[in-house]
Amino acid sequence: MKKKVLSILLAGTMVLSMTACGGSSADTASDTTASTDETAAEETTTEESTEESTEEAATEETATEESSDSTASAGAIRLLNGKPEINDQLLELAELYKTETGNEVSIETIGGDTNASDELKKMYQADNMPDIFVIEANQAATWDGMLADLAGEEWTDKTGFELVDENMGTIGFPYTVEATALGYNADVLSAAGVDPASLTSPDAWKSACETLDSKKDELGITAVFGWCAEPANLGWSSGTHVFGQYLDAGLKADDTTYIDMLNDGGKIDTDRMTKFAEFIGMMNQYSDPNLLVDGTYDNQVAGFKEGKYAFITQGNWCVTSPEDVSFEVGFAPYAFEDGINTIIAGPPSYWVAYKDGNVDAAKTFFNWCAGDSAQDILVNKAGLVSPFDDCQYEATNPFYKSMKSYIDAGNYSGWHTMLKKDGLQNETCQVFADYAKGTIADAAEFTDKISKVITGYYNN
Repeated sequence: MKKKVLSILLAGTMVLSMTACGGSSADTASDTTASTDETAAEETTTEESTEESTEEAATEETATEESSDSTASAGAIRLLNGKPEINDQLLELAELYKTETGNEVSIETIGGDTNASDELKKMYQADNMPDIFVIEANQAATWDGMLADLAGEEWTDKTGFELVDENMGTIGFPYTVEATALGYNADVLSAAGVDPASLTSPDAWKSACETLDSKKDELGITAVFGWCAEPANLGWSSGTHVFGQYLDAGLKADDTTYIDMLNDGGKIDTDRMTKFAEFIGMMNQYSDPNLLVDGTYDNQVAGFKEGKYAFITQGNWCVTSPEDVSFEVGFAPYAFEDGINTIIAGPPSYWVAYKDGNVDAAKTFFNWCAGDSAQDILVNKAGLVSPFDDCQYEATNPFYKSMKSYIDAGNYSGWHTMLKKDGLQNETCQVFADYAKGTIADAAEFTDKISKVITGYYNN
């Protein structure tokens, strides 16, 4: 990949938000001998806040501490992983690291129903912090003064995707690049005579949807879109990823116009939001009604993999292996305005080094992870997309070819949705749900409703 300039300069106070895309929700910590059965649906995409009793919290803190202490050798560093679907590959990475360097890293994986921020809070309160853990860009201020500055390390010369904070310096190691847009089934589009490269305007999208819908039986699809606005299971998707298209679609990676407006008391661009809402209305119209209101992530992804939908409202994490699908896939932009031709791409989260942990060992590990041996495992076995310019491995992820074409052309926007006020997604997702149900009648009402919800949340 070409050198990319996407370091994020953070300013102001951001509150903790362990939200992610494909990234970090959790209920347990597993040691280096453990394995996980978590699915991609249980990545970091859960944005629920789980309140636990003091007794339950104490129990989990003890379990986490015992897990790490009982398996990690003296001098081993601990890495808290927020992607349960790559637990096994990280265990293999740890074994190779020990073989090649003699150093040890203990992998503790979190995933499931408990928000990852809760787990980290408990670990911090128990004085049981890992040496390396995962954060998103808007969580940096929460850890102000507690993260090591990684500036000057060898790996920083090989990527433009490091996380840079104006107060703490270079704090985030990018272990993968992820993208989100409208994933498509290329075989279905080809059979229908729809060129995905043409989908850069509302009119082109409307025409494509009409064509695909009229040929559903011929194409063997259930619906044009695999889109689910159910707030309890997929609120993280609508409230973060889909809403993120309003913030960034069509913008250059460093353009923060609409996230800056949002974080200035919850302001929105009414005209842009209305056009975005019209696009969402089209998705509602052409989505599988059995999925739209009451579906789950598993239903959505399974339907796309089975060829039931021409498009899916997810990212490259929903299809990670060539064996997952029998057709070519790619990304198309949310072109709710003429000329929008970008996908959202970049690191959804980062590994950071705890300042009071074993920082030197963490730095050594990061430099090794940017090298050939680690990249072989992370790309070829874990299915991640490398953020490093000198990586010789092409990701096996079926979306990689499409992702790379956008990134190499500079047609990618930033993950600025991760910089909104924490918890906003839990409010906006309900607006998407009401729109899908029909209790919000049209784009104008959607815009009015979401504006009031956002303003109220920022002023609360």
